[in-house]
Amino acid sequence: HPHPPHPPSSFSSIDTSRSPPLRTGDIELEEPLSSHDWQNMGAATATTAEPESKNLRTFTEEEVSRHTTPGDCWVILHDKVYNVTEYLERHPGGKSVLLRVAGRDASEEFEKFEHSGSARKIAEKYLIGKVCKVEGKGSTNEAENERPVSENVRELVILYGSQKGTGEHLAGNLLKVVNQSGQGVRARMVSMSAFDPEDLPKIPDVIMICSTYEGGLPPVKARFFHKWLSDSVNDFRVDKMMLKATRAAVFGLGNSEYGENFNKAAKDLDKSLRSLGAEMFFPLALGDEASDGGIEKSFRPWSEKVLKYFIDRKTLRQETAELPAASGLVDMEDLGTVMRKAKDEDVNNEDRKKEMLTPALRKNLSKQGYKLIGSHSGVKLCRWTKAMLRGRGGCYKHTFYGIQSYQCMETTPSLACANKCVFCWRHHTNPVGRDWKWAMDDPKLIIEGAISKHQQMIKTMRGVPGVKPERFKEAFNVRHCALSLVGEPIMYPKINEFLKLLHERKISSFLVTNAQFPDPIKNLDPCTQLYVSIDAATKDTLKAVDRPLFNDFWERFIASLTALKSKQFTRSVYRLTLVKQWNMQDVSAYCKLLAIGLPLLIEIKAVTFCGDSKASNLTIKNTPYHTEVCSFGEEICSTFAKMYPEVDRTYKLACEHEHSNCILIADTRLFVEGKWHTWIDYPKFHSLYKEWLESKKEFTAFDYMAETPPWAVYGAREKGFDPVETRVRKRGKQARINRAKRSEQKVEDGSTNDTRKEKI
Repeated sequence: HPHPPHPPSSFSSIDTSRSPPLRTGDIELEEPLSSHDWQNMGAATATTAEPESKNLRTFTEEEVSRHTTPGDCWVILHDKVYNVTEYLERHPGGKSVLLRVAGRDASEEFEKFEHSGSARKIAEKYLIGKVCKVEGKGSTNEAENERPVSENVRELVILYGSQKGTGEHLAGNLLKVVNQSGQGVRARMVSMSAFDPEDLPKIPDVIMICSTYEGGLPPVKARFFHKWLSDSVNDFRVDKMMLKATRAAVFGLGNSEYGENFNKAAKDLDKSLRSLGAEMFFPLALGDEASDGGIEKSFRPWSEKVLKYFIDRKTLRQETAELPAASGLVDMEDLGTVMRKAKDEDVNNEDRKKEMLTPALRKNLSKQGYKLIGSHSGVKLCRWTKAMLRGRGGCYKHTFYGIQSYQCMETTPSLACANKCVFCWRHHTNPVGRDWKWAMDDPKLIIEGAISKHQQMIKTMRGVPGVKPERFKEAFNVRHCALSLVGEPIMYPKINEFLKLLHERKISSFLVTNAQFPDPIKNLDPCTQLYVSIDAATKDTLKAVDRPLFNDFWERFIASLTALKSKQFTRSVYRLTLVKQWNMQDVSAYCKLLAIGLPLLIEIKAVTFCGDSKASNLTIKNTPYHTEVCSFGEEICSTFAKMYPEVDRTYKLACEHEHSNCILIADTRLFVEGKWHTWIDYPKFHSLYKEWLESKKEFTAFDYMAETPPWAVYGAREKGFDPVETRVRKRGKQARINRAKRSEQKVEDGSTNDTRKEKI
């Protein structure tokens, strides 16, 4: 039969009286079922019919987040709330799997494992409600949806699949435009996760707005809808003209920097709809986040043309024409022409290249506190700069390398990046790119602009309680530059000129790269300290954590580590960001990477939780404790020694900065006469650099090392906090920390006691 029977909408309609309690050992694993297979079994799905769920109690996400213990465990699946407390002991994967996602949306984790129909039926037994939006968010759209449709009014359904909320926002805009047009059309918008795809043949007019997520996949909440359509195309039982009465249009949200995966989800949707007989009343439109003006600028003219269809379909057919490529909107039929035209442009003509920072990006980044310089650079005042001005402690670089945090400037000559890491502290609001394609500013303009804007931000600290007058005065004299603000600084084609200008001003350079540009690393002139980010130990994990744009990301990653090994003029550093449950598993794989680059230093830091973001599903539970970071570092040192006894290189824990949840592992060649020398003699570095610049006289990292003070050494009583500083805890903060520790210890299997030894 072309249309399988609709699944029952609640678990209560299924007879479970004969079903024994589920136990881990009793589960027989089965092959993942197709959408039609489990619907034929009568499975209840996450796309339960809306009328059945209207009587459910509604909860806010904040209310759900309070239920995170073994005695009170709730989860959200596709906007529905489940109390799975009684199911914890019976879950096939163990209770820890559910406790890790307790109190939050677990839709992504649930769909990753392609749960069978029986698993979805079990879930319905624990359904207690649905998630409601917070007041003010989406309320206008909901009111528009609830307006009645008269017999003489045509209905339009707007389906959206959104990861970060952009698709939902655009769907809401279109909803208002259509409903306020007075053209005899009434629209309603529905998330693809809440729409029953079996109702699609009954819909005369439908618009689908869908983004493309990592790996060319649709957003998590839209994956079932996509899979249902593709299964229907490939299922011989389904009538290939079942959508012949449906007229549809698809708008995709993507970023052309992702190459072959650009708008793949929208393309697949359009292909499936055509294969099932739908009439596409408007060509597939591909919105490009990387275009001038972004996606919203291209969506506006598209939505206007779609509205014309409902005013006069014939007029629309006659007037449909290609939108300019600069708008970011490209029809499939014209994609080849547009790409050929782009290749023919004169890439050497700077006047014709677009600026990296569009007006929308400028507004967004400025709102976050960035001071923008020229067309692709930025500077921001670090919180540690402000803290040390007030005598409240310095950053980990003060502890590890001896910088004065109040004289450090955090900046970047390139706000663009080639990754979209899950732990990005900027929530992916910066541009992305695989190569430099924008207009280029002069390095002198960038440095002068950065220093000027940094000094303006320092001025705002005048009169702040606790600011030390002598430090305030010295802060205007920038002595250190952390090129790690955001983006990929090494992408900037004039990075060597940029570093030269810094060093001429006696400003040290700490350059961080994401290990995706091996050639610029090879060609890099000496800098004070050069980092590569090691965000994962294996190819699959790196892809999941960093979400890189390059298809050959792993080859580039390994080549970057090899290039780092050749940089003898600079201190080389591996920078590991630990994300619990993501990249802390395979220590031996990290040691293999360590053997490739043999860095002088290894920084290991716990991920900083920057709040909820639709761009990532990380929570505070993904941040490891300092004791866990220390244990991981000790294991790295011992495992490397066992795996590579023949290598003339050993590593030991040298420093820690508990306040930043960070440790430093160092090459033992820095342990001289019983003392660590991880600090930097900055005047000596500038002298060596000047000699290299004038006569190409070689030098090494050991030529400008300095002794590490006892309070900064790993295992010291101060745990990396400078004793001349005053540590200030916010009122009630310690109590909250203690409560959080007790809560997590209840759900952790095993002990989290600190067993590390106080040693060098």
